[in-house]
Amino acid sequence: MRSFVLSAALLLAGLGTAQAQDAAAGEKVFTQCRACHQVGENAKNAVGPVLNGLFGRHSGSVEGYNYSPANKNSGITWDEATFKEYIKDPKAKIPGTKMIFAGIKDEQKVNDLVAYLKQFDASGKKTP
Repeated sequence: MRSFVLSAALLLAGLGTAQAQDAAAGEKVFTQCRACHQVGENAKNAVGPVLNGLFGRHSGSVEGYNYSPANKNSGITWDEATFKEYIKDPKAKIPGTKMIFAGIKDEQKVNDLVAYLKQFDASGKKTP
């Protein structure tokens, strides 16, 4: 019985680890985003807006980027839960968005991407 309990505990611990956020892995996931978005101190708006300081920011608010009316008027303030829902299927979360991206369906990749993006403050500096 003791062996079973220990095995179950180790299995559950491993499952928890699988869902942990990994910023280094998230940087690799971000390569899917890099065609349109930039992060970091020298980031500029491109096909998509800069993603520095994303969490806590209102949708459609990056200065100098021409958003769709759907994005500007969505009323969204980006937090982890909202971003995770959005990145899995952008057009479902904000119908009418001009973002042409099928989404990232893998939950672990989404978690890792969040960890990567959370490192960048509004100025593009990495926070510890």
